[in-house]
Amino acid sequence: MKLSNTKAGALIGLAAVVMGGASAVAATSSAKPSNEETAFSLVRSAGSVTAGCLVHAGARVHIKGHGAVETMTIDAHGLPKNTDFDTFITQLPNAPFGISWYQGDLETDKHGNAHQSYVGRFSVETFAVAPGSGPAPVVHTSPIADASTNPAFAPVHEYHVGVWFNSAKDAAAAGCANTVTPFNGEHNAGPQALSTRQFADARGPLRRVKS
Repeated sequence: MKLSNTKAGALIGLAAVVMGGASAVAATSSAKPSNEETAFSLVRSAGSVTAGCLVHAGARVHIKGHGAVETMTIDAHGLPKNTDFDTFITQLPNAPFGISWYQGDLETDKHGNAHQSYVGRFSVETFAVAPGSGPAPVVHTSPIADASTNPAFAPVHEYHVGVWFNSAKDAAAAGCANTVTPFNGEHNAGPQALSTRQFADARGPLRRVKS
């Protein structure tokens, strides 16, 4: 039986849909789970719990890989309103924190919420290394002075996230410790507010992300 052009075209189209669907199923079944992103919470730091402050504070962190870099987005809530904080990547979630470095600011709005994204290396490859000792620039001499040299150390990975009050005065106003720490650009920050202390020291959440 000879098919009309219309019927023949319809059958060809149906065959293409079926084959395309089969290809999609095959591609889906063979796809491997992605390790290029993760999400986790920031909780009240050990210092905040001890001081009995920031009782409603917390944050959600999302990290997504983009090949050469990752983006890390923080959405925080329950913090003091219109207040500046500083975000760090740290070796340890609690004091003494180990090797740590400044990622950027986190500023709350009039409701005590904050949103910020950072671009960098936030994955299993996040590390610091100092093959040797050498002179370091001394930019600040108080309240906590810069080191004039660095110690030599082998590669050390840092997989934790911490958020510090930018000011000890702001921390005291929120009922937290009136403590000066080096965790901002001028080394006159307040205490840690939020952290990933719910994770083990050597199993920080950045370790989940495979570059």
